[in-house]
Amino acid sequence: MQAKKRYLTLLSAATCLALLLYLGGVQLRAARAPPPAGRHGAAPRPGSEQRPWPRFPDALRSFGEPEGAGGGGGAGRVSPRQRRDGSAGLYRGRRCRMESCFDFALCQKNGFKVYVYPQQKGEKIAESYQNVLAAIEGSRFYTSDPSQACLFVLSLDTLDRDQLSPQYVHNLRSKVQSLHLWNNGRNHLIFNLYSGTWPDYTEDVGFDIGQAMLAKASISTENFRPNFDVSIPLFSKDHPRTGGEKGFLRFNTIPPLRKYMLVFKGKRYLTGIGSDTRNALYHVHNGEDVVLLTTCKHGKDWQKHKDSRCDKDNTEYEKYDYREMLHNATFCLVPRGRRLGSFRFLEALQAACVPVMLSNGWELPFSEVIDWKQAAVIGDERLLLQIPSTIRSIHQDKILALRQQTQFLWEAYFSSVEKIVLTTLEIIQDRIFKHISRNSLIWNKHPGGLFVLPQYSSYLGDFPYYYANLGLKPLPTFTAVIHAVTPLVSQSQPVLKLLVAVAKSQYCAKIIVLWNCDKPLPAKHRWPATSVPVIVIEGESKVMSSRFLPYDNIGTDAVLSLDEDTVLSTTEVDFAFTVWQSFPERIVGYPARSHFWDNTKERWGYTSKWTNDYSMVLTGAAIYHKYYHYLYTHYLPASLKNMVDQLANCEDILMNFLVSAVTKLPPIKVTQKKQYKETMMGQTSRASRWADPDHFAQRQSCMNTFASWFGYMPLIHSQMRLDPVLFKDQVSILRKKYRDIERL
Repeated sequence: MQAKKRYLTLLSAATCLALLLYLGGVQLRAARAPPPAGRHGAAPRPGSEQRPWPRFPDALRSFGEPEGAGGGGGAGRVSPRQRRDGSAGLYRGRRCRMESCFDFALCQKNGFKVYVYPQQKGEKIAESYQNVLAAIEGSRFYTSDPSQACLFVLSLDTLDRDQLSPQYVHNLRSKVQSLHLWNNGRNHLIFNLYSGTWPDYTEDVGFDIGQAMLAKASISTENFRPNFDVSIPLFSKDHPRTGGEKGFLRFNTIPPLRKYMLVFKGKRYLTGIGSDTRNALYHVHNGEDVVLLTTCKHGKDWQKHKDSRCDKDNTEYEKYDYREMLHNATFCLVPRGRRLGSFRFLEALQAACVPVMLSNGWELPFSEVIDWKQAAVIGDERLLLQIPSTIRSIHQDKILALRQQTQFLWEAYFSSVEKIVLTTLEIIQDRIFKHISRNSLIWNKHPGGLFVLPQYSSYLGDFPYYYANLGLKPLPTFTAVIHAVTPLVSQSQPVLKLLVAVAKSQYCAKIIVLWNCDKPLPAKHRWPATSVPVIVIEGESKVMSSRFLPYDNIGTDAVLSLDEDTVLSTTEVDFAFTVWQSFPERIVGYPARSHFWDNTKERWGYTSKWTNDYSMVLTGAAIYHKYYHYLYTHYLPASLKNMVDQLANCEDILMNFLVSAVTKLPPIKVTQKKQYKETMMGQTSRASRWADPDHFAQRQSCMNTFASWFGYMPLIHSQMRLDPVLFKDQVSILRKKYRDIERL
């Protein structure tokens, strides 16, 4: 019996040894066999020993770039080579940068001008792309002359490059190549919202873009060419062309927490790209302060693929109203969809709901200039379960700051198609003219990059918005600009009395008389002698807008704008300037007007009645920063300024529209002067416009034209009036600084 056991043991050992020798021999022969020629046909070095290495995962893979990023998860995963082959149009110019694929010489002569190709016959353009082109054509950058252009934009609709979409433009490759100005895409900008299609949703736009720049939504960091492409947000076809709604944050609630801590409501993809993260949201949902709702009920054949959770998810999904959730949530989850971008991003910004980004590899919109850490929480799809604890650890002060920044970014760059397009163009302009480009503070602080024109100055202290940041104050003097339109026939005319009163101000540095009269300039001895320089400038075109030109003679920060018939005392001038020094970004002055919505006519109305509120301070007696002269001249379109010049009216309304649009604040009215009224001049004078019966009707019309161009009504009502300390108080007049105002 023992002998039999020993025999079996020996037989088993021999069998195992033979098997090991056989397998070892096969592997040894494979290891010694010469490998095939390399990628370029190179043979291995003689004598080199080829040993099989174990396949370890890439230990140097970026934490923010999960495996399969850009290709999605599940059935949608493709190899890097397949992705490159599928995105041939993108990768041919992958190494393009401004220095290598952009001709700066085209921009040196005429500045930054943008040409839009004329629409070709028979080519349909979707409404969204029409809005993009209209925003360019209505901007100060537009030129209809291609020889003056620095940048070119196609009229062929490139927004939707999903082959299954009804907006997809066929044969785009040949149509683009046939354009005589195409030049392999050099100095061209292509706008795109959707690319690729089911099932892999690659970022290929379907034609060779050559050396063109992409302004693209849902672009990945892998395909994004830094300082060349521009990442734009994904916006819906209903996104307003101009203006847009304001953000939902009406007041700064302290503490800034809302009913829900974290919310999401959207589709759940059962398979393919974008399914991994959304399928896992139920792990975080608690039905109380973390409400993450998904539905499988979308698409034609959703029931064929539904899983065991679908019915429960669909029932829970219907219980909540999405708008109500947005208005009552502190954080909003923004997971990727089929593509990296999502409509939830802009919806969260507008709702003052701090976006929590879960889209690994997405190049966030305008990331070149916007610091998203000030307005969003950047999460990681692989760390979904840590999201609730992470956002709960954020201090309330930080939450309030994040919510405030969402509102600024929404209103500055994202509330309309026009702002998205203009932001894209301004970013490209900054790249071209680097020596005067905006810095991060300008882009990320009110009023934003669209209203701060670097051509005016490269020094932040020259703008009225950054004094507090820089620890500065505006210069302690002002320059008066008196708009004269009637001939000087008497030494008792109001303009001469006004000039003397202003010159006596302790803050007056210089007086400029803008002579827009048809008669020749008066002799020098006709002007009164003053202690400050008086410069008379004859208007070349003699139009109303010329009073707001950025004259080199204005050397102070403050401008005191005056009509020739204004009646002001030296004390009133001093007090108004003192008030302005505390509010240098606003218009401060005396004559106030207001606007209202006329329900019967369904249009904006203008009123000069004295009421308890106002929304405008007329520039016939007002102080403001000289930067607004530059902004009025170079930011506003020629169509509005031409309208003002033709009517010889409404220039003061337009200036109020502009300043309120920039500051998001009302003007400031100082001490009410009961005796003030517009002086009625002779009916033959150009200054008799206040007596003209058409004058008031024209101003009504101006209000609506201006509101149409801005896309909304920027004027803001105010009930605040600033008076001197002890004004009208029953105390000794000797205790009051501005004594003369008491008697007016």
